Amino acid sequence: MGKYFGTDGIRGKANEVLTAERAFVVGRYLGWYYSREGKKKIIIGKDTRLSSDMLEAALAAGITSEGCDAYLAGYCPTPMICYLTVHEDFAVGAMISASHNPFYDNGIKVFSKEGIKLQGEVEELIENYIDGKEEIPFATEAAIGRVVSYPEGIDHYMDHICKEFSTDLTGLKVAMDCANGSSTFTAEKVLTRLGAQCTVFNNTPDGTNINNKCGSTHPEAFQEKMKEGNFDIGLTFDGDADRQILVRPDGELVNGDFMLYICGRYYKEKGLLEGNTIVTTVMANLGLWKAMEREGINVAKTDVGDKYVYDCMIKNGYIVGGEQSGHIIFSHHETTGDGLVTALAILRIMKETGKSITELCEGLKIYPQLLVNVKVSDRDAAMQDEEVLAAIVEVDEELSGNGRVLVRASGTEPLVRVMAEAETDAICEEQCEKVAAIVRRKYGI
Repeated sequence: MGKYFGTDGIRGKANEVLTAERAFVVGRYLGWYYSREGKKKIIIGKDTRLSSDMLEAALAAGITSEGCDAYLAGYCPTPMICYLTVHEDFAVGAMISASHNPFYDNGIKVFSKEGIKLQGEVEELIENYIDGKEEIPFATEAAIGRVVSYPEGIDHYMDHICKEFSTDLTGLKVAMDCANGSSTFTAEKVLTRLGAQCTVFNNTPDGTNINNKCGSTHPEAFQEKMKEGNFDIGLTFDGDADRQILVRPDGELVNGDFMLYICGRYYKEKGLLEGNTIVTTVMANLGLWKAMEREGINVAKTDVGDKYVYDCMIKNGYIVGGEQSGHIIFSHHETTGDGLVTALAILRIMKETGKSITELCEGLKIYPQLLVNVKVSDRDAAMQDEEVLAAIVEVDEELSGNGRVLVRASGTEPLVRVMAEAETDAICEEQCEKVAAIVRRKYGI
C-alpha cells in the first residue's frame, strides 16, 4: 500500500480525507502523464453518493487543465469503466466510488488500458506529485482538454454483457437489491432483456441512501423479502456493483466461497477449468479448500484484494477466482469483478443444469468464522508487534490444523482485521479474542 493509495485506490471521508482539491490534483497528474504523447481521452464514471458529482467535476477539471479530454460516463458500475477503458479509445479510466462504504465516504480508482488498477509505480508518481515532489506545467491555448458527455458508454457495456451471456433466462424469477447504487442503471435492464422476471428493491438513489441498510453488505431486510416472496434467486449488489452476494429462496446467503465452489465444479465438468485450478484469497473458508480437494480441483491462494487474485489468474492462465466478499473474476469475460457478470454466470449454470441455487450449493460445508475489526492508531505497528505475533503462533498451535487465525491490516480503513476459523463458534470466539484483545489494548482507538 502507498501513502494515499490503498488496495482499492484513494478512499476516505469526502471533503475531509478526499477533498475536491485532492481530486483536482490527481486529475492534473493523470492529464499530464497521459498527454505527454499528445491529447488523449480519459473516461470517468461515478456511483450515486452525494459527493460524486463534486469529485467528478474536480477530477475532470484537473484532467483537462493538463491537456487530456475528460469523457463523463455518469452513474455506472465500476466494471463498466474497466470495460470501456480496455475496449474503446481511452488511455485510462477513473471511477469515483467508495464501493460498500457509507455515503459520506468516497474514493477514486484508476484503471489502466489493460483494465486493471494502476500498478505501484504510477501510483507512487501520483503520490509524489500530491506531496509536491514534482512540478508540472498547465496546458495552454489549444492544448487544453475538453469535457465530453458520454452517456452511450452504458449502452455499449450492457450490449457487451448480453452478448457474453446470451442464455435465455425466461422462466426465472429474480429479485434484486441494487443498494441504491450503480446497479440501479444496469442490472434490471440486462436481466429483463435476457428474459428473466425481475422484482427490484432499493433502486431509488438520493445521494445519501447508497448501502444504507441494503445491498450485499447489509442484506438482512432483503433476506426476509426472499423468504416472503416467490423467487428462484436473489441478487444483492454493493454500491458500485463490482461484487455480488446471492440469496437463496429460504433467505440463506450464498457468498463468494459458494460461487467459486459452484463455478469450479461446473467448469471442470465442462472441461474448461484451465490448470484445474480456482483462485481464492487467504480469507476463503477452510471448507471451500477441503471441498475442492475432494473434487480434485486445485486452489491457488493469494493475499486479500481482487488485484492479487487477478494477477495470479493472468500469470497462470486461470479463468475463475475471487473473494468471499463476492468479488468474483471470470478472466475469459472481464478484467475485474462484476456483480452483474457473476450473477449471470450463476444463472446460466442454473439454466443449463436445471438445478436450483440451493441444489448447486450442496456438498460445501462451511466452517464457522469470526471476523473482528479493531480500529487502530497505527496499522503497521500493530501488525509488527511481537506480542501480537506471539499470540498468533499460540492460537495456531492450539487449533492444530482444525482451524486457523488470520490477522491483516485493512487496505482502505484504519483497521486490523482478526479472523478465526474453527469447528465451532465458541472456539472461534475464544481464539479470535486472544489476538484481538492485544491489538485493542495496545493500539485501539
